[in-house]
Amino acid sequence: MALFKYVAKSMDGKSVSGFLEARDKGALIGKLREKDLIIVSVTETREAASRGGRSFFGGGVKLDDIVIFSRQLATMVDAGIPLVGALDILGDQLEKKSFSRVILQARDAIESGSSLSEALAKHPKVFSSLFINMVKAGESSGMLDEILDRVATYLEKTNNLQKKVRSAMIYPSVISAMAVAITSLLLLKVIPVFKEIFEGFGAALPRPTQVLIDLSDFFRHYFFFGVAAISAAVFLFMRYINTESGRLRFDSFMLKVPIFGVLLTKVAVSKFTRTLSTLVKSGVPILNSLEIVGKTSGNKLIEKAVQDVHSRIKEGENIAEPLAKSGVFPPMVVRMVGVGEQTGELEKMLSKIADFYDTQVDIAVSGLTSLIEPIIIAFLGIVIGSIVICMFLPIFKISTIITM
Repeated sequence: MALFKYVAKSMDGKSVSGFLEARDKGALIGKLREKDLIIVSVTETREAASRGGRSFFGGGVKLDDIVIFSRQLATMVDAGIPLVGALDILGDQLEKKSFSRVILQARDAIESGSSLSEALAKHPKVFSSLFINMVKAGESSGMLDEILDRVATYLEKTNNLQKKVRSAMIYPSVISAMAVAITSLLLLKVIPVFKEIFEGFGAALPRPTQVLIDLSDFFRHYFFFGVAAISAAVFLFMRYINTESGRLRFDSFMLKVPIFGVLLTKVAVSKFTRTLSTLVKSGVPILNSLEIVGKTSGNKLIEKAVQDVHSRIKEGENIAEPLAKSGVFPPMVVRMVGVGEQTGELEKMLSKIADFYDTQVDIAVSGLTSLIEPIIIAFLGIVIGSIVICMFLPIFKISTIITM
């Protein structure tokens, strides 16, 4: 995906400009023509971030900064302070200079006649399409303060969900890194010392000890070659998963991985339902909402399923049927969405699903941590213990070796 800056004219002759993501220039032109826009120019600005690790915001601005900004702006708008004045105050008090410049530039754009959503859309590295579309919905409905507060709440919950998953990965990652470091130290530094001692015995070593010494020799002689090979493999793998087909296969595989796949599926469902609920509740049209949800899903398989739902809805179907056909979403989610559509309370039902899956993520993270901890400790003990035993086997049999 690439990010394009476009300049176009509407049917009434008004100039329109902004930023949009698309697979290529042709796809972007198709999107603009669907909106009945006459294209003046299209320029590619940068390569979009990979789907796997992409966050809502970039440009050195953290998610917490956006949340605080939204809360403060909502309070000022609710108090009756004009947008220009509110942005001027917020821009001056921000400690992060890069973010301060963005806010002051948005203030200048509003003074020149732009709306808040148009001013923020000029900074796509800081404000996501979700944020901009919700601001636009708030401007249209006259509830900008409420929408800003709502998007801040949404971002807080999304950020908390991501932190839970990251925290669950920290412990096993640290222990695994320590295991690799300790094992490498033993193979590179400790075992060669024992090898010199054992060579003085002048006798054959126990089979396990000899295998370990041979492994140490191989590791020392080809260490840099191995590092280079691993680096090349990682580089090629990253290149592959940044392609459309590669990312789709990788994301599909991750959802099927034992233990972790269940957690990732729950996170994806929670994120999908909460994002869609927030957008629909804020007045963003359902088709636009689904387009945004697909882009911010963080999983190519989910994105593909949402794109299919988007296409089916354009053909007149409801949301539940294509969700069921995708095979990605659990039956409970599909049925609750169907009930929400029938009762006219889709956003409320989506919010309930998101809350339920947030709780499920908490349970899954706790269970995962409890399960992984003893497995890693046992693995580390077996590896380190085996090395130690192999190196001390000749010492245990030293009397036999010396007399031979």
